[in-house]
Amino acid sequence: MDHGDPGTVPEPGPGTGDRERADLTADRDQDGTVVLDELRAAIGRYVVLPSEEALTAVTLWVAASHIQPALQHAPRLAVVGPTKGCGKSRVLDVLHETVSRPMMTVNTSPAVVFRVIGEDPPTLLVDEADTIFGPKAGDKEDLRGLLNAGHQRNRPAWRISGPEHKPTAFPTFAMAALAGIGDLPDTIMDRAIVLRMQKRKPGEKIAAFRSRYSVPELNALRDRLASWLIPLRGAADRLVPAMPVEDRAADTWEPLVIVADLAGGHWPARARTACLAMTRNEVVQDEQTTLKTRLLRDIRRVFEHQGDTEALRSHDLLAALVQDAEAPWAEYGTKDLNAYHLANLLRDFGISPANQRFENGRQAKAYARNQFLDAWARYCPDPAPLAPAAEEAVPARRVPGKPPASPSGTLPIGPPSGPVGPRPAR
Repeated sequence: MDHGDPGTVPEPGPGTGDRERADLTADRDQDGTVVLDELRAAIGRYVVLPSEEALTAVTLWVAASHIQPALQHAPRLAVVGPTKGCGKSRVLDVLHETVSRPMMTVNTSPAVVFRVIGEDPPTLLVDEADTIFGPKAGDKEDLRGLLNAGHQRNRPAWRISGPEHKPTAFPTFAMAALAGIGDLPDTIMDRAIVLRMQKRKPGEKIAAFRSRYSVPELNALRDRLASWLIPLRGAADRLVPAMPVEDRAADTWEPLVIVADLAGGHWPARARTACLAMTRNEVVQDEQTTLKTRLLRDIRRVFEHQGDTEALRSHDLLAALVQDAEAPWAEYGTKDLNAYHLANLLRDFGISPANQRFENGRQAKAYARNQFLDAWARYCPDPAPLAPAAEEAVPARRVPGKPPASPSGTLPIGPPSGPVGPRPAR
């Protein structure tokens, strides 16, 4: 598929999509434009989103849920924020009243979700998604697998099911919005339209969300979306829109652009502008995240080389980082990494320098090692150590006429092909 120039916003032009659009009447186009405009305004009344492009993206994502049976990909909506109180749950409240067949999965059994997804799947709304992907996910691992697999059609999950214990294929394809604190795993973020929520500023006002009047208003918009889009599922299935991005980003954004092209008016250009701006923002975010993770690893090595001292002076830490010829720190910024840059890069991890007293009695700005322990464990954990190999048994001296004695201790447990890892040097 020709996705167009990834650096520009293509105008809808001649192509497969236009052949289908010729079948759509001007009245339908106008109805679609109006209902999307009204939905966008309603969402903007109840939540403060990071940008105008993000508001456009949420509007189109909601609309795309009404044509899920016609889609090849089910984009995720990652609603993430650094702390509580950023409006993540309010976004889910609004989505619940506007998407097609909403299904909240905060406390839902994975087995229920597997059985509910079918040819016309629900739209999954997952709050507290960070608990599903954390190290203590426990029995939610099946739900995690479903969310990873369900981005693309025809990726079923096989389970033993029924009284006869037959292998059964359960569909996983369903659009999903996931809200949580901090970034979700790369496997989700790479398949998602990402909303990076922030706390509202003092001057930013939103309407109170009240069931007695908010829900009827949003449900009316949901019904209008369904009336407009459900008859167009066949047309949506055949549309091949020009995309401003490529590869996985194109897969994820295509359903939103299809809705925009069905609506016509200003929506095709608005959708492509939002697509380009938000995917570029995630590229920058990924680069920053990768750089910060590299910084944490390099600082850990500096502490290790210093014998895991309790604190390092800021200038000593900077000197050690800049001296590493294989690291990017000597070329960071206009000259090299300085104290301001270092503090700025570490701020998101809750790490900052403080006055420390050293052996000569003088105080200096320094970084305490214990400040890094949590960030090291979360973002660059040590590889899991191999289980220690069992001690080699010493053969007993055989007494003539008697069988050899059994070796003491237990045998190491490992796969039939051999031990789990190499035996340490003795």
